[in-house]
Amino acid sequence: VWPHALGLAAGLAGVGVDGATRAAGVLFALPKQLGGLERLRAEFGPEVAALAGGVEKLYRLRVATRAGAEQQNEVLRKMVLGMVEDVRVVLVRLASRTQTLRWFAKNPLAEREGYARESLDIYSPLANRLGVWQLKWELEDLSFRFLEPDLYRKIAQMLEERRGEREQYIRDAMAALRAALEAAGVQAEIAGRPKHIYSIWNKMRSKGLEFSQVYDVRAVRVIAPSVRDCYTALGVVHDLWQPIPKEFDDYISRPKGNHYQSLHTAVIGPGGKTLEVQIRTEGMHRQAEYGVAAHWQYKEKAKTSKDF
Repeated sequence: VWPHALGLAAGLAGVGVDGATRAAGVLFALPKQLGGLERLRAEFGPEVAALAGGVEKLYRLRVATRAGAEQQNEVLRKMVLGMVEDVRVVLVRLASRTQTLRWFAKNPLAEREGYARESLDIYSPLANRLGVWQLKWELEDLSFRFLEPDLYRKIAQMLEERRGEREQYIRDAMAALRAALEAAGVQAEIAGRPKHIYSIWNKMRSKGLEFSQVYDVRAVRVIAPSVRDCYTALGVVHDLWQPIPKEFDDYISRPKGNHYQSLHTAVIGPGGKTLEVQIRTEGMHRQAEYGVAAHWQYKEKAKTSKDF
């Protein structure tokens, strides 16, 4: 129990939740052993006890999912959200499931496939709805690894092949873009963007693409000081490299439902190879990585569905 609890607490710290939530992540199993929340309330206060009680309530909900039963799964996701008065409880549940999948990665028991399917059907979409990318990508990659091990290995191998060449390509592209942005007066941070295997597979499957046609296998991210700088940087990118038609999305003026904001474009980069570029502000980047945890107002206790 304790290795799981400590790993869970580390995961919660990674997405920036408060101390009470991390404490509840460590302690939520205790009320079941102690026969109630009274001892926890006395030792750690009502906030930690309430969060721990909410997490334990979610643990009792063992959802039964069927692959492809999207309508049923949507109802179940709403049930999970509807069962809690404080969204931090859901963050604890997501971090706990992530920690469980990490354990299964080292202990390949037969039941891990059931956990993986449930994670893809219920918990990954919840993480997406709350905008917590840090948990979403790991839930997806680990689940995909357990459910489709051959496909997972195939894509991982394709990513690993010629990795040095691809990394040098990204470094060269970043250097060219940095110089062009500086010339335009935009002081931005530029970094390579991580590639997640499930995301690549999902794009190949949904768009009928070969691995070589997935644009974001080579990708960079630009963090600009302001929204105006984001659009200036977009102009610089399109002036520097030829944009690919129909591969531009403006999620700044039209944010996604989970408040994700960014500019996405794909271009014909150096050497005629495709390159994806994401452009956002620092605030948008925090929102993209940590979602609801990036701006949750702990002093406001959401008690109604409207507030939630």
